[in-house]
Amino acid sequence: MRILAAGDHFVAPDLFARELTAEIGTDHTIGQLHLPWPLTPFGPVSEVDEASGDEDTLLTALRGARVCVTQMAPMTRKVLDGSPDLRLVVVGRGGPVNVNLEAAKERGVQVCNTPGRNAAATAEYTVGLLLATMRRIPETSAALTAGRWAGEFYTYDNCGRGLDGATVGLIGCGAVGSRVARALTALGARVCLYDPYADRDALREWGTPVADLDELLRRSDVVSLHARLTPETRGLLGARELALLPEGAVVVNCARGALLDEDALCDALESGRLAAAGLDVFAVEPPPADSRLRTAPRLVMTPHLAGANISVAHNAARIAAAEVGRFLREEPLAHRVI
Repeated sequence: MRILAAGDHFVAPDLFARELTAEIGTDHTIGQLHLPWPLTPFGPVSEVDEASGDEDTLLTALRGARVCVTQMAPMTRKVLDGSPDLRLVVVGRGGPVNVNLEAAKERGVQVCNTPGRNAAATAEYTVGLLLATMRRIPETSAALTAGRWAGEFYTYDNCGRGLDGATVGLIGCGAVGSRVARALTALGARVCLYDPYADRDALREWGTPVADLDELLRRSDVVSLHARLTPETRGLLGARELALLPEGAVVVNCARGALLDEDALCDALESGRLAAAGLDVFAVEPPPADSRLRTAPRLVMTPHLAGANISVAHNAARIAAAEVGRFLREEPLAHRVI
């Protein structure tokens, strides 16, 4: 059987191939395709989102393949229609947004994902970005690198805020949010949770659930986003919602950029109403050269790195290979989407 490992510069094709060989042996042919992400940002390809590479190159690489493991390959209707041998696509990420699920279902192609493979990494990074933003770590580091001992950052007005005793509101409490909640509690924060899709009694394990988003915002010194991007959550935090936060609040987003109205965030930072913000994700990646984010005060930005560490790459490849093994043994798939 032929398998295509369509990797990238994070989960490389040969990493997929090594895990596949460990799982299924050497009796199968494993082809490799190297996609340009993340050196080139992902984006929409035809009708699918957050994909990397082009349809024609992928079609050529998929000839004769029954299985494809990938993170970012654009599994569009054109690609699926042009790959008659394909029976399984395993996407090495939490959501298979790069796959046209309707077209896959029509063609009888099973699709799996790898849930939780970067939950710990994203939670760690969220806490790190939150601390860097609140304690003004990038600004003080930059001052010292430039040769200036910035003693003004020790003054009452400039030293930043701490987590101990602060109320942190988490919007979404799944695999990432629950880990963030545990870490923040250990640091002395009071954690409030808003997740309309979770059982409120279950949420009590991680913090104090609140009935609605407005209540969470009014109570929170810090807000961190952990929701999935859906039509309902797009623009979840806009000007009205940011105005509900207490004066001097902090906003952090390591989930999806479009959850947050970036112009409204810039307005709140420029007016001084928000003390600071930290963003790892953006509505357009990278932000355009004329984006207001590039000049907004007290804003810490990183280039969509929260879910990336070495362990995550190995986790994604290992979980994907295990699914291929189940497929070959005709066992039920553990993470089947369709």
